[in-house]
Amino acid sequence: MSASGIQNERLKKFKYRGRNMGLIRQQRIAVSVELRKAKKEEQILKKRNIFNTLHSLLSENRDNEGNLTLEEIVKGVNGNDPDLCLKATQAVRRMLSRERNPPLSMFIELGLVPKLVTFLSLSCSPNLQFEAAWALTNIASGSSGQTKAVVDSGAIPLLIQLLSSSYLNIREQAVWALGNIAGDGPELRDAIIACNAIPALLSLVSPTLPVSFLRNLTWTLSNLCRNKNPYPCAKAVKQILPVLTELLQHQDPEILSDACWALSYLTEGSNQRINLVVQTGVLPRLIYLMQSPNLTILTPSLRTVGNIVTGTDHQTQMAIEAGVLTVLPQLLHHQKPTVQKEACWTLSNIAAGPSEQIQQLISCGLLPPLVALLKNGDFRVKKEIIWTMANFTSGGTSDQVLELIKAGFLEPLLDLLTIKDSKILLLILDILEHFLQIAEKLGEKEKLCMLIEELGGLDKIEALQFHENSLIFQTSCNLIENYFSEMENLQDQPEIDQEKNTFKFSVEDKNVKFTL
Repeated sequence: MSASGIQNERLKKFKYRGRNMGLIRQQRIAVSVELRKAKKEEQILKKRNIFNTLHSLLSENRDNEGNLTLEEIVKGVNGNDPDLCLKATQAVRRMLSRERNPPLSMFIELGLVPKLVTFLSLSCSPNLQFEAAWALTNIASGSSGQTKAVVDSGAIPLLIQLLSSSYLNIREQAVWALGNIAGDGPELRDAIIACNAIPALLSLVSPTLPVSFLRNLTWTLSNLCRNKNPYPCAKAVKQILPVLTELLQHQDPEILSDACWALSYLTEGSNQRINLVVQTGVLPRLIYLMQSPNLTILTPSLRTVGNIVTGTDHQTQMAIEAGVLTVLPQLLHHQKPTVQKEACWTLSNIAAGPSEQIQQLISCGLLPPLVALLKNGDFRVKKEIIWTMANFTSGGTSDQVLELIKAGFLEPLLDLLTIKDSKILLLILDILEHFLQIAEKLGEKEKLCMLIEELGGLDKIEALQFHENSLIFQTSCNLIENYFSEMENLQDQPEIDQEKNTFKFSVEDKNVKFTL
């Protein structure tokens, strides 16, 4: 994807109501890549090789299989002797099932893939069908070129036919192979969808299906929801969603994880895509799963809800009404910084909503844990909190913005003025300007300026006037000129509460305290 494409994609996933949209385009690219990239802990690999240890079905036969030379394998696969053909295909499958460096390319170069594909249609020899499907599954677990070799040999229609086989192990093997092909990318995913595979796959879902089979089936469905440019078509999404909603009620962790990942893929992008998921009524279940102690369930459920709140204010409100703000405080205290960061990212998008939603964020007690993380959290988490504050100050009322200062955000915010991240520095300066604008509007500018100076912020802002980044240089100069140029002439000092060591000033007949 081009740089501009990445920027536009991130804009769909992050709401920012600040004044400088150019800033958001520049600043969120790096965070987008870091925050949204797939990690091993987030999902089982999009393609999976099947090791011999995973299939004990044929273990009783292995002692009698013997070893064949490569020349004998090629001759057997291409020959007319059914017994030798099966034995040679089993040998291919065993070699391709090695955990380390399976010889995928070798068998492609030997021209065996088209022959293995033809074996899929031999319903008179189910053992050969199964062995061929297993071998092709492992080849499709390789690189895009290796997967394409399987597809170009005509495997997709035959694998779909195998979904109706009378043999359970053959049906499961076909599901696994299709999952590997779908996981390669949007082109092959859409090739499977175009062959009308989804109804056949969905027909397999049954309460009597073995859990191991249902895990593979859910994983394959998640790969059919995966990838963009283009996203899967609306027809396919509408077919899959009811079954995903059903699978989300399962108790197996792997099934839950892959069902949540599927929904996270479907909630990326436009508000229309988000709406298709929200309309299924899954939000309460997703928010319940966000409380799971199992990270493989928590992470994709949080990601899905985070995607949903990038949508319209109405979609965000549905998430709020389903209880997202009651769960997020727990996640801000999670031991994993990656979870804290995703939770803060979710909060930043809620904070981009109208003042009514910002008030709900305040009422649910989310400000104190955010302050604690801004002081002592991982720097990646701190950056997400800065974005939360930026949205908060842009869309909140004067009283709501003052709540940030009362909660203790000012001191750790000023401490971050020494960081090297130019993009985040610009955001902090923008937040400070919002603070000062509101204080000026309320006739309390001088007292806030004095508080910033007492906290060492003025020295840091002055130092930024020599920053190599021209935007930071100009913004800090403007802050000094507009709000601090009269500091040396101030005669009035803010009233000090000697007991609590705080500065006080009144706002609309109320005392608002800025605690040091």
